[in-house]
Amino acid sequence: MRPGRAPGTVRVHGKSEGTVGTDTLRTATADGADPAAERRREQRGWYFYDWACSVYSTSVLTVFLGPYLTSVAESAADADGYVHPLGIPVRAGSFFAYSVSLSVILAVLVMPLVGAAADRSGRKKPLLAAAAYTGAAATTGMFFLDGDRYLLGGLLLVVANAAQSVAMMLYNSYLPQIAPPEERDAVSSRGWAFGYAAGALVLVVNLILYTGHDSFGLSESAAVRICLASAGLWWGAFALIPLRRLRDRRAAARESALPGFRQLAATVRDMRRRPLTLAFLLAYLVYNDGIQTVISQASVYGSEELELGQSTLIVAVLLVQVLAVAGALALGRLARRYGAKRTILGSLVAWTVTLAAGYFLPAGAPAWFFVLAAGIGLVLGGSQALSRSLFSHLVPPGKEAEYFSAYELSDRGMSWLGPLLFGLTYQLTGSYRDAIISLVVFFVLGFVLLARVPVRRAIGDAGNPVPERI
Repeated sequence: MRPGRAPGTVRVHGKSEGTVGTDTLRTATADGADPAAERRREQRGWYFYDWACSVYSTSVLTVFLGPYLTSVAESAADADGYVHPLGIPVRAGSFFAYSVSLSVILAVLVMPLVGAAADRSGRKKPLLAAAAYTGAAATTGMFFLDGDRYLLGGLLLVVANAAQSVAMMLYNSYLPQIAPPEERDAVSSRGWAFGYAAGALVLVVNLILYTGHDSFGLSESAAVRICLASAGLWWGAFALIPLRRLRDRRAAARESALPGFRQLAATVRDMRRRPLTLAFLLAYLVYNDGIQTVISQASVYGSEELELGQSTLIVAVLLVQVLAVAGALALGRLARRYGAKRTILGSLVAWTVTLAAGYFLPAGAPAWFFVLAAGIGLVLGGSQALSRSLFSHLVPPGKEAEYFSAYELSDRGMSWLGPLLFGLTYQLTGSYRDAIISLVVFFVLGFVLLARVPVRRAIGDAGNPVPERI
């Protein structure tokens, strides 16, 4: 700690800034509480939102909902294999993918408006609660997804997925408020680790229920619906912890606080005045698209090219979840020694090596596929956690939710480029090996773009203190 500063504060342009919040520090001092202890308590509450919501991503989106909703749509399809939502002919096998795409479009429209409202009012917590419990309720409602109720399933998926995106944007925007610059890499990494740990824990329980459904007196459909609904109940129950511990900060008066899409336009103009922040977002957009595509297409590669069974693929998903906990924490420690930027660049090299190794995996050899899953798990959590913490340094104080809405848009709104390249490569070559190796371009280009960003200058341009190691 440098002389002349209270614990947990930083000073920018001659005044205490909001990495932990001036109002927070004033209240803690007035109450005689230890500001550092209060900050740690809030950080621990923040971790638990990842613990709450990551089960949705793992059990619902990654494992159970896609195959199950597709089977429900197929049971409702006509003789040609089509369903007709709103009179539009849709092949039953495409219904899940189209529903996910629609949820992304909805999230892209809603996130900037909610982010602007959060920063303008300073009341993030009620908005986080609304988004979290909307998503949790929609997920719990998937218990009623049976028979031929594919429209209900599509509606619940769109609502839950969009609500998850909005809630994550608000959750991420707390990071620069609850952690001073020197703590953010570690805090962000712990949050990701909590999420992966919860995903692995619940997935184990769900797989026991699903594989042994006969011994529990349940049909396969009932077991899947219980697994889906349990993710919503878990999400809602554990969201209570961050909602009790996180605190709203008083919003500073801002001339740019405008309603609706006028605020979105003002945010875009403001970001254009910070080209280095935009340069980081571009790099993140590129390499994160590669990460998301590997996650979504690895099971296709395993089943179609490597001829592996469903049980092998599910065990691989579980292995990724478990090792992502260790990976997130390990890369967080590396970032404290070498800086977040260098550690992210190292993780992109590791992603490239992992994909190259995946290209040469022999078919029918699950052990080698598990090695590939282990490599993905070890770099997955850390690269995502450190990207979040690095971006938090590039956000102007008082505009956290607005800027993190742009960050989340980079994550969600452009996540079609990688799958498109994967699909086109397979269509042109007929080889999933060529398709998986084509994704290397995202990590190489992302590496080059990130390496060119002068992050110290970018942090200063955003009006934030520059950490000793970044």
